[in-house]
Amino acid sequence: MEKFKRVFLIVADSFGVGAAPDAALFGDEGANTLGAVCKSPFLNVPFLKSKGLFNIDGVDCGCPASHPEGCFGKARELSAGKDTTSGHWESAGLVSRQKMPVFPNGFPPEIVAALERETGRRVLCNKPYSGTEVLKVFGREQSETGALIVYTSADSVMQIAAHIDSVPLDELYSVCEKARKIMTGKYSVGRVIARPFKGDEPDYIRTSDRKDFSLQPHGEVLTDVVKAAGLQCVGVGKIGDIFCGRGLTESIHTVSNGDGMEKTCDLARRDIKGLIFVNLVDFDSKYGHRNDADGYAKALSSFDSDLKKLDLLLGEGDAAIVTADHGCDPSDVSTDHTREYVPIVAFGRRLKSGVNLGVRESFCDIGATVAQLLGLGLKTGKSFAEEIVL
Repeated sequence: MEKFKRVFLIVADSFGVGAAPDAALFGDEGANTLGAVCKSPFLNVPFLKSKGLFNIDGVDCGCPASHPEGCFGKARELSAGKDTTSGHWESAGLVSRQKMPVFPNGFPPEIVAALERETGRRVLCNKPYSGTEVLKVFGREQSETGALIVYTSADSVMQIAAHIDSVPLDELYSVCEKARKIMTGKYSVGRVIARPFKGDEPDYIRTSDRKDFSLQPHGEVLTDVVKAAGLQCVGVGKIGDIFCGRGLTESIHTVSNGDGMEKTCDLARRDIKGLIFVNLVDFDSKYGHRNDADGYAKALSSFDSDLKKLDLLLGEGDAAIVTADHGCDPSDVSTDHTREYVPIVAFGRRLKSGVNLGVRESFCDIGATVAQLLGLGLKTGKSFAEEIVL
């Protein structure tokens, strides 16, 4: 097979397409992000429909295309968690067999003491909390005292929020770097997240300067392989944070889904050889976690329009794959991630039409396919490149 010049791997963060076989073990039986969003009158995704989104096995919402123009399927997760880090790593060929720690009762006293000692600032909250609600409760005290709002969720995260006028952004990042060093061993959360906010009570809002401090991948990942081959490997959005910069030749910050896709289209106009790896986090952070199905539907509709623009920029040597890292059903009783299959929708000038990829046994198949399209190989996953290339 003649190798491709570029592959665009786009992760629509949290865009699950139905409960995984082990969803009940995670309390997610019946979860279906796509199903929930399909009930919204605001969903309009003609491009994804034409490529086969609603033709995926087990998808019983929307209207299947009579003659899908793309390649379509879904993948289940083998990793022990249902978080951003595990999902992305597995799509890049690395399965996480051990579940990352969570703290439903807040972080233990020794962790709080270490944070206060290393940062010189007092800790507020120390409970699981909604990222917007926590500002309503603790925002004023934080902005007046300079203490740190430290909170978590059902995911393996430590989030640290501070008003940009009381804790400058550079200091907040430094605080999170110190927290990352503290959160090791049995406390090794997947991510420490800086959550700067601005404004006045009661109208505090989070800024777009969020930064994730992730664990280092514990083995070889797709980005390592691409860079080692002398190809370019560009991370767009949170990719640089999720992989700790591993294997990236360029990392591009984004402030929204729309900004992420605009920058992806800009990259399509450049003479790049290799991988463009994109994360679009708004689906998860702005809509899934806030149980906003209509907002999610509108975001998907905008994404669909942006994908059409990207498709027009693809050349003969380009391929694009749209997938996700987990679910976050906006109709779920909780606001947490959900254990779901993720979609695979692939398209490009040299890709076949109407190929049903069925159910893939691991997200690793996605990374293996990207690697093969670029003329490379991964140690894990079963590539479907031969099935989709003309």
